[in-house]
Amino acid sequence: MPTPTYTPLATVTLGSATASVVFSSIPATYRDIIIIFDGGTTISDGVGARFNADTGNNYSAIRMTGSSAGAISDSFSGISRIIQTAGDVDMFVSQVMDYSATDKHKTVLTRSSISTNVTGIAARWANTAAITSITVFSPGSTMTTGSTISLYGVIA
Repeated sequence: MPTPTYTPLATVTLGSATASVVFSSIPATYRDIIIIFDGGTTISDGVGARFNADTGNNYSAIRMTGSSAGAISDSFSGISRIIQTAGDVDMFVSQVMDYSATDKHKTVLTRSSISTNVTGIAARWANTAAITSITVFSPGSTMTTGSTISLYGVIA
C-alpha cells in the first residue's frame, strides 16, 4: 500500500478577525483533502465548514468529546454546516474522503482540541457533487487574528 502524500494547496493566515475564508477552484486530482485550522474564535461559537456554498440542511454529524470532567456524545442531522466544532477551538484537522467522487455522499472525519478537551467528529454531506469549494467560518462570531487555515490534497 502506498504512503499517502500531502500536497499543500492553500494556506490563509488571518491579518484581522474574519467571519469566513473560502477555498475555491479545488482541483479534482487528489483522493482526499485535509483542512487544518489552528487558531480561535472571538466567542465560544466553534468553527464550521460548508461545501460548494451549500447552506441547506444537508449535513449530519456525530460528535464525541472527552475531558477531565468525563465524556459526552451528541448527534446532529439536518444542519447547515459540517465539522461543527464546539467552543473556542484551538485546532482541528478534517479529512474529506473521496471529495471529487460523483457517485457517493461525502464523509468527513475531524479531530479537534480545545484547551480542556478533545473531540472526534464523523460527518456526512448528503450530496454526490464533487467538492470544488470549501468555506470555513465561525457562525455568529469571527475567527481571531493570526488564525491559520490550510488545505492539502492527499495522494493515495
